[in-house]
Amino acid sequence: MGRPWCSRHGECLRIAVHVQPNASRTEISGLVEGALKIRLHAPPVDGKANEALTHFIAERLKVAKRDVTVSRGHSSRQKLLEVRSEMTLEQIEALLS
Repeated sequence: MGRPWCSRHGECLRIAVHVQPNASRTEISGLVEGALKIRLHAPPVDGKANEALTHFIAERLKVAKRDVTVSRGHSSRQKLLEVRSEMTLEQIEALLS
């Protein structure tokens, strides 16, 4: 029983996110269309939003930044993140809510 925005695939967790760049601050602001909505303070230029997103998620999940990658949607607001971690879906939900 997984969350619509988070699922396990082998050694990785996949997290669907909807990003809103240029926000006043970086924060998780709920769910939208089956994805975790994340407001980012960073602008969507030169990969700054993707870098801020991976850093934010790594910090929230207490994993190394290298363990969080954008696997789909590099230039889109809809992104799929892969996180190398052995955490359960329940642990992920607790850390990202």
